[in-house]
Amino acid sequence: IKKTSHEPLCPPGIKCGGVLSAPSGNFSSPNFPRPYPYETECTWLIVVAEGSSVLLSFSHFELEYHAACAYDYLQVYNGAARDQGNLLGTFCGRSAPPPFSSAWHVMAVVFRSDRHVAKRGFTAAYRKDACGGQLTGLSGEIASPRYPESYPSDAECRWSIGGGSGPLTLVFTDFQMEGGQGCIFDYVALFDGPTAAAPHLGRFCGSARPPRTTSSSPHLLVLFKSDFNIGGRGFKAHFYSAGECQEVFTTIKGNFSSPRYPNSYPNNLKCQWSIQLPPGYRVKVFFLDMELEGRSSLTGGCDYDHLAAFDGGSENGSLLGQWCGRESLLPVTSHTNQLLLVLHTDRNTARRGFSIAYVGVVPMNVSCTRTDFHIHIPVQSLAQLERSKVYLGTPSCAAQVVGGNFKIHTRFDTCGTESQKRNNTSVIVSTLYIDFSADDQEDVHQYEVQCEPRRKEASVNLIASPDPARLSQAENLVDAQQRDGAAMDPRETKSQDSSDIVFISICILAGLLMVIAVVGLVLL
Repeated sequence: IKKTSHEPLCPPGIKCGGVLSAPSGNFSSPNFPRPYPYETECTWLIVVAEGSSVLLSFSHFELEYHAACAYDYLQVYNGAARDQGNLLGTFCGRSAPPPFSSAWHVMAVVFRSDRHVAKRGFTAAYRKDACGGQLTGLSGEIASPRYPESYPSDAECRWSIGGGSGPLTLVFTDFQMEGGQGCIFDYVALFDGPTAAAPHLGRFCGSARPPRTTSSSPHLLVLFKSDFNIGGRGFKAHFYSAGECQEVFTTIKGNFSSPRYPNSYPNNLKCQWSIQLPPGYRVKVFFLDMELEGRSSLTGGCDYDHLAAFDGGSENGSLLGQWCGRESLLPVTSHTNQLLLVLHTDRNTARRGFSIAYVGVVPMNVSCTRTDFHIHIPVQSLAQLERSKVYLGTPSCAAQVVGGNFKIHTRFDTCGTESQKRNNTSVIVSTLYIDFSADDQEDVHQYEVQCEPRRKEASVNLIASPDPARLSQAENLVDAQQRDGAAMDPRETKSQDSSDIVFISICILAGLLMVIAVVGLVLL
């Protein structure tokens, strides 16, 4: 259970803050209309009936001015939690805040003064809006009047939602209304714009929850209407701006972040980023920065805000990981050419969020003998590239196109290969270049190709990709035996075996000559 404290911090004898639960009322800064006291913090928590919203307005406003409101200020929050995801605005100076309509049935107002310069302060009034209203912000919640009790007869409510930069998504979490063919009695209607003149997105009634609905613009109108008899529990729904958190990526590399990053993300979100690459590719995700709400103190799990990765294009795929809190995470690689990332946030406690970069891992089969490298890359994976853009060591060692594959078959003494000692083992190392550069934009991916000749074991590591400073951690992309790679051409296998036979024959011949030489010396 998450707890939120709203204890006012006031000098002794000063009336300041509190819980306001009446349908309407007024409040003001301490001592108004005289100057407010120094070093004071007041929090007013306005709570009206669930299903209603809070309408807040200011009739007088005069605080110490600062360009960033860093000295004396007033803040207005959607909901009870004082975190950046709920913040509607911070105000100071002589310009009064605009009227506010909360997205929930709770609103918090915070006033704070420092130790210098006091002004007259402010007065404010609030009232309960039975239903409907003008809702701004990237996320919020609406409900029918009196929810979860039965809604009243002959009601009509309109919620005009807008204020973000992208489309809005509306998700119903509960729905029970009078049914009927055509939904002509009680119903909820959705419009793709700020008024009922906008295109119609659907009309719903009965007990089946309406589908998730996304507008085509930053505005959405929700209309609730009931007739003179037969009611129901009503509905509850939440909305969020989808413009910053519903994206599909098809390029070989890219990066993205949570909404508002590096500032706090909004509350009550479900964001999806789908990465869809050509067949054969895998998706490797790098977590550059992550700070979400922490784990539950009761369960130890990521029960509140969390980020999850799924193998494939939907949440039905295998879960690759789920994270929360502030962690340094290792890269995650998909098993297919698609990966889905989903961010869930609840209705309070927001953090900085995350920044992510990804790169497509080119499908390839790398093997070696005691004398040669063999590299196969399906042409369809690099369909836009000429063979000269794929080379080992130097451009003169470019790939050949054979049977639907880019193929590089080269001896160890060519193409920039060199012998190294690693972990007391002799290995042959070279660099494979895949040049995706276009329109004067340099984009060269580099893979280190390595062979241990004695064991005939090969591996390949991504060592440089679109942003080497960020994607600095290499991954072994293919295991020594290339278990998940494409099958080798039998003719290639024969060529490897023949080279091994020649190597072994030379060793046997040298051994026989040595024996003959020793016997000759003994006879002499």
